[in-house]
Amino acid sequence: MSARKRLSVVMIAKNEAELLPDCLRSVAWADEIILLDAGSRDATAEVARQAGAAVYQSQTWPGFGKQRQLAQQYATGDYILMIDADERVSDALRQAIEQVLQAPDEGAVYSLGRRNLFLGRFMRHSGWYPDRVVRLYDARKYRYNDNLVHESLETQGARVVALPGDLLHLTCRDLPAFQQKQLGYARDWAQQRHQQGKGCSFFSILSHTAGAFWKTWLLRAGFLDGKQGFLLAVVNAQYTFNKYATLWALRHTQPTSEPS
Repeated sequence: MSARKRLSVVMIAKNEAELLPDCLRSVAWADEIILLDAGSRDATAEVARQAGAAVYQSQTWPGFGKQRQLAQQYATGDYILMIDADERVSDALRQAIEQVLQAPDEGAVYSLGRRNLFLGRFMRHSGWYPDRVVRLYDARKYRYNDNLVHESLETQGARVVALPGDLLHLTCRDLPAFQQKQLGYARDWAQQRHQQGKGCSFFSILSHTAGAFWKTWLLRAGFLDGKQGFLLAVVNAQYTFNKYATLWALRHTQPTSEPS
């Protein structure tokens, strides 16, 4: 019987001192915890060190994908579990991960089902559950892509195994803060697309915005999530509008100059 694989929990964070304690307690069983701090002004680094994490600093921000790549370089475990400060590993998920470490499928990566919190309710529909993300993988074989935002693991066609148990995600506890974060994501998404030479039409702004609402509310049964489901459909539409409107503006808005 082969020896159990060592697990490195890897995190990137900035100003997450309030959320970190519960997150770190949920993964205290891991062989090591690596946290790459992006210039926090609060006690993020201190909280992480007190919990036994190895803390590293990064003063520049290359984007989410490259930041995760850098954080992974500090890990020494055989397997990586990549999580964020607003996520918690449930007991059932921990048991599933431990089973993987005892007998991993060498040709697979593992997806975790997230239960997303939105305004006091863990959503069961609206496309938010099970919100599967590939987060457990062989440290020697895989890494994240270079995307500024909406980064993902480069699985290279590997088989994806869905693990039982939930990764609890405290997605939206404060609506203005959530929308502010989404505005930043929309800006980064639009800038990346613009740099790739891509654009969109004015009609695309309208069609994608309307599509985002109806996809969340109707096709993904958001109406079964009650009032939060309706509000989430509106928020998703707003986020989509911000993405495409920003992309359109980058292509069509030119700096003005003083008249001669």
